[in-house]
Amino acid sequence: MYLHLGSDISVNVNEIIGIFDIEKVTVQSYMNEYLSYCQKNGKIYYVSLDMPKSIIICTETVYISNVSCLTLKKRFNSLCGVR
Repeated sequence: MYLHLGSDISVNVNEIIGIFDIEKVTVQSYMNEYLSYCQKNGKIYYVSLDMPKSIIICTETVYISNVSCLTLKKRFNSLCGVR
């Protein structure tokens, strides 16, 4: 199953490690260090040029999306049949 992250990007749900609210996690120094490391190594993909709302960490890539965590959670739950 694939989760739609916005624009034309979908990822296999088995590759997703975590989905985070960008405003809450970027205040943490360890997250900023991790994102800097990923940026230097070409591992970050911006889903949209719109205001980023969430960070989706996958096994190979980190996606920055304009779709909120709540919306991504609802999409994920509907894929998995969770209410």
